Amino acid sequence: MAVTPLELAKIAATAADDKKAVDILALDLTDKSDVCDYFVICTVLNRPMMDAVEEAIEDKVRINCGEKPISVEGRAGSTWLLIDYGSVVIHIFREEA
Repeated sequence: MAVTPLELAKIAATAADDKKAVDILALDLTDKSDVCDYFVICTVLNRPMMDAVEEAIEDKVRINCGEKPISVEGRAGSTWLLIDYGSVVIHIFREEA
């Protein structure tokens, strides 16, 4: 099941919104970066909410796009979390970060 980077970014943003993340922003970097095509940023209030948003994003992307993250960084007490899908990178920040 092939989806475009834009479709994956939209699905990730929708999943974050479904779990009440705020300040959701999708940046189109297709002409500006060789690292990724889209960068999705959102804010959560606390660590449990961060975990819920991460799980929702990974589930929706897996179900709708057939993709698993290449890597996930920032676990264990961090105020941020990064989910890397290659062409799309999602960054979840806790409010204090």
